[in-house]
Amino acid sequence: MATTPEVVAVEVDGGRLRTREAGCGPGVHQAQNKEDKVACLVGLHSEVQEQDPQPEPPQSFLEPRRVQRLVRQMKGQAGEATPEEAVPGGAPDPEPPPTEGEAPAPSPRRRLRTCLASLADSRSFGPMVAAEAKERDFYRAKRRAFLGDGAAYNWWIQKAYFKDFEPITDFLHVLCYLYLAGWAVGGDEAQRWSRYVGWLRACWQGRVQEVLKELGAWQGRIGVPPAGEGVDAKDPRRLVAEALSYLGHNQSRMAYPRYRQAGLPITSSLVESLVGDFNARVKGRGKFWNRPEGAEAILQLRAAVLSEDDRLARHFAQRPGCPHRRRKAA
Repeated sequence: MATTPEVVAVEVDGGRLRTREAGCGPGVHQAQNKEDKVACLVGLHSEVQEQDPQPEPPQSFLEPRRVQRLVRQMKGQAGEATPEEAVPGGAPDPEPPPTEGEAPAPSPRRRLRTCLASLADSRSFGPMVAAEAKERDFYRAKRRAFLGDGAAYNWWIQKAYFKDFEPITDFLHVLCYLYLAGWAVGGDEAQRWSRYVGWLRACWQGRVQEVLKELGAWQGRIGVPPAGEGVDAKDPRRLVAEALSYLGHNQSRMAYPRYRQAGLPITSSLVESLVGDFNARVKGRGKFWNRPEGAEAILQLRAAVLSEDDRLARHFAQRPGCPHRRRKAA
């Protein structure tokens, strides 16, 4: 039996992987997008606090260049738009310098990480994640969290297989919606940034209803996006409507002061970095997979490489075609 960690977190995210499927004629292939799902299961060390240990947002969320870079990166990973098209506000610095005197956030410390990745649908991916959690004895941990973005399948997996885990909406995705909506409703650059900071601080402190009320007022002023019509990705009506929808559907999973007090993670930074590591191997400009089963094999190999246990050795020992694997008699 594996040693039960004191704090555990299951984080699920995904993106778009481009494939070319056989078309209606010989040699004809049609480009399609398939979603690759990535899960990070991590044991953590943290302390339970009597009060919220960080009532104010970290400085890195309050620096314009850093925030622009973060939003561009996350929008690009999600495959929603190219980073340049998705984020207003000018081109950020390639690598913003660190902030002097910034104290590290009192976030949980990672102990052991294991990874899963697949092109399977959520009904197949959920049992895979649950089996890994059972192998690592996650269900007996005292404090348990399940983090995800706003995708409905994430919360279906949580309710089906991790119902006793605290469901937490990743704060990094909240930040993206707030930034884009705050920029969209107009004003000069200082006014837009001030609006974003006000909304960010309110959500960080658990005052989501205040932000929803303000976004609703802005939606009433600028109008709602027309139904059934293609709307530009940077249309202010669309960006405000998307922020309203995201916060409205996820507000029950945004009690961030309570999560921090309990020593639970509130961002999916552990899995977001993994998504980038997976993308570096299976995605790229002008890159397509003619055979999706090849992409599936690479995703599983990549997960074994990025796990911090003996997963890679077991993968090679158990893979089809391994010369040391015992075969069944014909």
